[in-house]
Amino acid sequence: MESKLTRGNVYWVNLDPTQGAEIKKVRPGVLVGASPLNQARRTVLVVPLSRGGEARPPITVTVQCMGQGVRAVCDQIRAIDKTRLSAWIEEMAIEDLENISKALKQVLSLP
Repeated sequence: MESKLTRGNVYWVNLDPTQGAEIKKVRPGVLVGASPLNQARRTVLVVPLSRGGEARPPITVTVQCMGQGVRAVCDQIRAIDKTRLSAWIEEMAIEDLENISKALKQVLSLP
């Protein structure tokens, strides 16, 4: 699995247990951290993907995953231990990853 831990790859991610309004369940999540950090650290940064709701940029943006439109829930970015990752799903399209990056900049108030 280590060789595929590159930015933009989508994995099944177990987000349970959670508390309060945190997004939960096993769901796809896209790696958004820098690839060298993904290799070096025991944790990775993920943005969870959801089929529910409608896009509300910058909080949620529509991207393609497994051949369908889903929402990247950018305000629920999480650092997770690599043990929460299970199967690799696919590599996200560059355009979709760029849209997530733009949304994250707004959500995190980055220049």
